[in-house]
Amino acid sequence: MLTSEPMPDAIRFGSFEVDIAARQLRKRGVPVHLRDKSFLLLLLLLDRPGAVVTREDLRTRLWPSDVFVDFDNNLNAAMAALRQALGESADRPRFVETLPRLGYRFIAPVETVHLDGESDEARPARLVVLPLLNLAGDPAQEYFSDAMTEDLTTELAALTAGRLGVIARTTAMRYKKSRKAVAQIGQELRVQYLVEGGVRLEGDRVAITVQLIRVGDQTHIFAQRYETGLGDLFAVRNRIAEALSAALGLPDAPGAAPGRLSAPRRKKPTDDVAAYREYMHGRHEEEAGTPDGMAKAMEHFQSAIARDPNFALAHAALADLWSSLGFFGYVRPIEAFSTGIWHAVEAARLDDGLAEAHAALADFHKQLEYDWPAARREMARALELNPASPTVRVRHAVTVLLPEERLEEAIAEIELALDLDPLSAGTRAWLGIMRLYARNYDGAIEEAQRLLDLEPASCWAQFIIGIAYRQKYADLPDGGRERPEFARRAIGALETAANLAPGSDFFLGWLGHALGVCGREEEARGALERLYALRQAGKYVLPTNFAWTYFGLGDIDATFEWLDRAVDERDQMIIPILSYAHLDPLRGDARFAALLGKMKLDRRQAADGAGKKAFVGNRGVP
Repeated sequence: MLTSEPMPDAIRFGSFEVDIAARQLRKRGVPVHLRDKSFLLLLLLLDRPGAVVTREDLRTRLWPSDVFVDFDNNLNAAMAALRQALGESADRPRFVETLPRLGYRFIAPVETVHLDGESDEARPARLVVLPLLNLAGDPAQEYFSDAMTEDLTTELAALTAGRLGVIARTTAMRYKKSRKAVAQIGQELRVQYLVEGGVRLEGDRVAITVQLIRVGDQTHIFAQRYETGLGDLFAVRNRIAEALSAALGLPDAPGAAPGRLSAPRRKKPTDDVAAYREYMHGRHEEEAGTPDGMAKAMEHFQSAIARDPNFALAHAALADLWSSLGFFGYVRPIEAFSTGIWHAVEAARLDDGLAEAHAALADFHKQLEYDWPAARREMARALELNPASPTVRVRHAVTVLLPEERLEEAIAEIELALDLDPLSAGTRAWLGIMRLYARNYDGAIEEAQRLLDLEPASCWAQFIIGIAYRQKYADLPDGGRERPEFARRAIGALETAANLAPGSDFFLGWLGHALGVCGREEEARGALERLYALRQAGKYVLPTNFAWTYFGLGDIDATFEWLDRAVDERDQMIIPILSYAHLDPLRGDARFAALLGKMKLDRRQAADGAGKKAFVGNRGVP
C-alpha cells in the first residue's frame, strides 16, 4: 500500500518543483499546466521515489472502487500528459520508469522541502547584474557599458562560486532598457537580489555606480560610486565584486582563511588597456551573429592579440569565433578549426584556470580530430574549473554527450545551463534540438515555441518545428490522416528558417530533404540546383546540405558520397550521426559503419535501427 505519511511543502527534482499547497508543478519557476489526475499521479509517485507503485495502488487512490471508469485508458492518458509536461518519453524516461503490466517507479533524485526545515536556506541565493547604463550618452560607448556588465557578472560569479547563483549575462541583457519593476524581474528570474548602475567613460577615466537591491522589500542595501583610470579598471572591478559579496553577508569560501570572502583571484586579463578595449569592441560586434559582425569582431580580437600576444581571453574569443565560422560553413570547417585550435591551445596555456578555454579545446578535439578521449579530458577540466558556467554545461552536452548518444544526460546538462541563463536563445535552441534527437517531437515543438517567445524571428525555432513535423510525417504510414498537415507545417517552417538564416544556404539541405520526403520531388531538385549554383559561384556549401537533399530524393549512393565528404571536411552536421532519426534506414548499410569508423565512434551502434523502414522520397528504404 502507499504510505500515508504527511507530504512535504514542496518536492524538487531536476529542474522541476512541486508546490504541494498550491497544487502546482513549476519548471525553473515557471508554472507547467497539468490536469488534476496527472498532478495527483505525480504526487503518488513522488511519495515513494525509487519504489514500484503498482497499477492497483493507483486505481485505489485515483479512482475509488465505487466510481466506474475505463481505468486502463484513463491511467494511460494521465501518464501520457504527465510525461509530456516533464518532457520525456516512455522509452527514454528520465523521471518515471514504466514496468509493463505492473506499475511505475520514480527514478530521479528527489529533494523534499519543509517550511521549517533547512532545505531552502541551504540553496544559494540568486542575483542578477542588470545591464549597466551608458551614462556617457554616446552610442559609440555602448560597447563599454555592456562589457563592464559582463565583466562584473563573471567576476562576481567566480568570487561567490557555490555560495551565490549569478544569472548569466546573456539573460541579463534581455532587460536592457527595460521598464520592468524590480519585483517583476525578481519573480521572472527567481532572484533575491539585483545589481543595477551605470558607467561613464571619458577619455582615460571611468566612473562606475552600483546599487544592490533586495527584491523582497526593494531595499537598497549597498550603493557606491567608483572613479578610476583605465589602467586600474580590473582592480576596481574586483573591489566592486568584493563589496557586493560582503554586503550580501555571504559565508567564507570553502578552504579560505576565516574572514576572507574571496576565492583565488582570477588572473588579470591584460596590462594593455587598449588591447582590452579592442577585446570589448570585438565581443560587442560578435553579438550580431552575422557574417559581417563576425568579420568585425575578428578584426578587433586580432588587434587585441597584436597588442598583447599573451591575452588569454582574446585568444579564447578568437577560438570561439573560428569554431562558429566553421560550424556555419562561412569558412571550410577543416580550415576554420585548424586555425581555431591554435588559439584555444594558447588560451589554455596562458590561463590554465580559464574554464571556457578548456571547453573550447574539447570542442576542437571533437571537431578537428574526432579525438573523443581528448575531448572528454578537456571537458572534465572545464567542469572542474567552473561547473556553474552555462557555456561549459552546454558545450559538455554538445561536445561529449551528444556524439555518444547520451541524450538524456545532454538534456539535463542544458537544463542546468538554463537555470542560470533562462533567457538565452542559443541554449533554448539546443534544448529543442536535443529533444529532436531524443525523438520527443512534441517536446521539441514546445521548446521552439518558447524560443519564439524570446525571439520571434528565430531561424532555429523554425528549424526545430520543421524537422519535428517532417519526422512526424515520415513516421506515419501512407494514407495517414495527419500526413498532409504535417508536410505543410514541415516545409513551411523550413522555408522560413532558410529565409531567416544569416547564411542563406545553411538550412537549404534540410528543406530539400523535407521536400523530397513529402513527395515534392521537383522542388527538392530545385533546392539541389541552388546548392550547386552556390558552389559553382565559389561559395563554400556544407556537404551535408547535398547529402540531406539527395537522401530526400531517394538517391542513396549520392547520399553516402556526400556524407563521406562531410566526415572528411569536418562538417559538424554529421556529428549527431548516431541520433538522427532520418538516418535509421541506412544503419544496416556497410557504408554507414564505415562512416562511424572514420569518426572513431562505436561501430556496434551502426546496427541500431537496422531493419526499420522509413519514407525517403516516394519510397521506403529497408
